[in-house]
Amino acid sequence: MFSKILIANRGEIAVRIIRACKEMGVATVAVYSEADKNALHVALADQSCCIGGPEASESYLNENQIISAALLSGAQAIHPGYGFLSENAHFARLCRKNGLVFIGPEPESMERLSDKAVLKELFQTTNLQPIPGTRALENMEEAKLAADKIGYPVMLKACAGGGGRGIRLIETADDLEEAWHQATAEAVSAFGDGSVYLEKYVSPARHVELQILADEQHNVVCLGERDCSLQRRNQKLLEETPSPAVSQQQRQKIISLAVDAVKKIGYVGAGTLEFLLDREGNFWFMEMNVRLQVEHCVTEMLTGIDLVKWQIRIAAGIPLNFTQEDIPMTGCAIECRINAASCGQLEMLHVPGGPSVRFDTCLVEGTQVSPYYDSLLGKLIVYAKTREETLRKLRAALCELVIRGIPTNIEEQLAFVADDRFISGNYDLTFMGNR
Repeated sequence: MFSKILIANRGEIAVRIIRACKEMGVATVAVYSEADKNALHVALADQSCCIGGPEASESYLNENQIISAALLSGAQAIHPGYGFLSENAHFARLCRKNGLVFIGPEPESMERLSDKAVLKELFQTTNLQPIPGTRALENMEEAKLAADKIGYPVMLKACAGGGGRGIRLIETADDLEEAWHQATAEAVSAFGDGSVYLEKYVSPARHVELQILADEQHNVVCLGERDCSLQRRNQKLLEETPSPAVSQQQRQKIISLAVDAVKKIGYVGAGTLEFLLDREGNFWFMEMNVRLQVEHCVTEMLTGIDLVKWQIRIAAGIPLNFTQEDIPMTGCAIECRINAASCGQLEMLHVPGGPSVRFDTCLVEGTQVSPYYDSLLGKLIVYAKTREETLRKLRAALCELVIRGIPTNIEEQLAFVADDRFISGNYDLTFMGNR
């Protein structure tokens, strides 16, 4: 096991990783930008190091500065969290070159799985059913021919995409040219890679993802599914597990297929298989995320299994000590993402409590929300034995959560969980409409 880990991230996920390390008896090193010098993760870590200016490109994306901080601090491994460098094969290879363990998949695995169009072709060799689509498109003329063959409507997606960026819905051929320019430009800006591909638009559908853990000894388990269908502009706002749309029979079947698929491709680490679930009950494979997901904690609340600790153990070569049959998946857990509506300074924070109520956050009174990073302030997660009880507990917790000085989406989340469509469980990706 590692004695010291550097966390190459910020915000609530950095705090989350530091907490897991402390519970494991592992020392931690925080890196921070000039904008984050007073951040909570800096105060909680055993050591800290400023790695650059406030822009992410100057700090949290500065590979050489992070490697230098790890070597100077004596860290043996780097945990990238999510976002930033978490799916960067070049950074993972740089870690290896400098004798550091990257807590995530091997760079070769990341490269093989990073192109989402190629990934779907790879998974066609398994029993999962990818959404019909193309490989990376050379130009717009090729896109026009492919769209005609697939049939409108289609989705144009960035090959290196994530977080809902580089995606456009194309209803008719007349919309293709504008969508092409928008998606490729956004992909270059967000990922440094403007390659895009097309896939069939499946609608109405739900966004359902499966959480996987796989060790070096070829053991693979699936920790159930998460329903992430409540989204705005492809950005997730609320997640729950299990999905109210998935029967026990469907669950057992898709888990078995997912585990077999992950074994077949030889993946090691924590990962997430993402699907669209149509009204006929068909699971259409979309992509695989080779990192910790923002919404990982809703799975932890349901199963009691600490995903961050297992990421660290797997990276240290420790095998899973439980099997698929050992994973408890009873009850219901729901997570609300609490986002800032604008910048500001936190004047007051009151966190709800009680059994099975969790708020993962980086907030302390006086925290300044800057314009340099994403708007996530924290994640409110609750668990109960039934979905009905979980919804009551969630409404109570949202009412108790107080964040003053920074405008948030707490009231909006309250409206979501009071909506009859959500209460009934009969919702899909069209829930937000044109909001």
